[in-house]
Amino acid sequence: MPTRTGASAPRRLSSWTGVLATAVPLACATLGWAEDAPPPVANPGHTAWVIAASGLVLMMTLPALALFYGGLVRAKNILNVFMQCFVGAGVVGVLWVLIGYSLAFSGSELIPGFVGDFSKAGLAGITKTTTWQIIPDVGASPEFIPEMIFVMFQAMFAIITPALILGAVAERMKFSAYILFVTLWFLLVYCPLAYMVWNANGWIFKAGGLDFAGGLVVHMSSGFSAIVLCLLLGKRQGFGRDPMPPHSVPLCMIGAGLLWAGWFGFNAGSALGANGLAASAFLNTNTAACAAVVMWALIEVMHRGKATAVGAATAAVAGLVAITPACGHVSAVSAIVIGAGVSGISYVAIVFLKSTFGYDDSLDVFGVHGLGGMWGALATGLFGTALVAEPPPVATQVMIQLKGIAFVVVFAPVMSLIIAMALNALLGGIRVDEEDEDLGLDLSQHSETAYAFGAASGSGALMERAPGHSGPVSVGGTRREPV
Repeated sequence: MPTRTGASAPRRLSSWTGVLATAVPLACATLGWAEDAPPPVANPGHTAWVIAASGLVLMMTLPALALFYGGLVRAKNILNVFMQCFVGAGVVGVLWVLIGYSLAFSGSELIPGFVGDFSKAGLAGITKTTTWQIIPDVGASPEFIPEMIFVMFQAMFAIITPALILGAVAERMKFSAYILFVTLWFLLVYCPLAYMVWNANGWIFKAGGLDFAGGLVVHMSSGFSAIVLCLLLGKRQGFGRDPMPPHSVPLCMIGAGLLWAGWFGFNAGSALGANGLAASAFLNTNTAACAAVVMWALIEVMHRGKATAVGAATAAVAGLVAITPACGHVSAVSAIVIGAGVSGISYVAIVFLKSTFGYDDSLDVFGVHGLGGMWGALATGLFGTALVAEPPPVATQVMIQLKGIAFVVVFAPVMSLIIAMALNALLGGIRVDEEDEDLGLDLSQHSETAYAFGAASGSGALMERAPGHSGPVSVGGTRREPV
């Protein structure tokens, strides 16, 4: 055996030091003495995709929805539509950070199964290092994005949902009443539904309800709330008697095109990662919209003899609505069926149902979002595949979907009615008076007009200059430079 030399001692000491350096922390961790393990590391690729998707979803409200709705109303009301979108986005964006995110996505509950608590109010406990687990591909390991990005992505959903309602009450609701309605509706309807459907503690989630990107939470909630609000407000002056054509079909078409593009962020972004699930949702989203446009055009040709531009824009949105809850759960062929099916449903609602019952859903929110979202939620059960997880038998899943649908059909309208009636009493009415409606909401609610010449504003009445406004004013429809 060779003799150990003095030079061997440091090497032996170093060897024992390495053993101790490994063993002691391990023993401490086992006994619970070590510090908590660091949070999971966010995946940069997934993070980048969700950041991009968040921007696409915001584009759906600003400017896409504003242009789509704005083009469909009369010229004297387009700025009011834009203001409802812009200011509504601001209000919901602030509320989301202060309380909304906590009500929808906290891990603890205020009302078990129905709504979260205030533990994440003001984004308490959320830092740049806290993470959120994405929806993995089947068999994939867990992956994460920063929770702040998840907060931002979900904020975009919260912003667009109440904005959809304005299409049913366009051209006749007080601006102040609309903003107050959005505030209360967001807190009392949207946040609880988001919790029930998307939070692991929510009762619809636990029951196995499928809603990949918002058929129940976004479209049915807004569509069924919209029909209640439009019935409560009543019809626009001259509805059914005076012509009320869209003042700018090109703006409508541009808005619809931007909605189509932004919807890829809405649906594919809901996978929360750049993966196969996002790819499937992306493909299904486009396929359903294409099928809806083709089917709508065929229906119009058979029914009216010609396909229309407004019909094409409406069809695209209807197809996108219907595929939203199903996009991550169905095949591309099923997406064609879903898109084609919604065209028939929404066309019947807009052309026949509305005329039969005589309600004034100005921009057809109920026919497109309410009924389109319902069809999409049901179709998710009918055509669901194993893209996310192995589904139960079709009959079982359909029954689960119907329970979620039935709940939203009751909950959203009832809560909306309560909110609207309370505001009506508080404000002495939520509808503008006849003179303001005739003048146009751009002037009566904002003291502005969208177009430079008075004749384009749709009103020959006095147009006053807003405080601090240095542009031209008009009296009796004649343009005059300010003095």
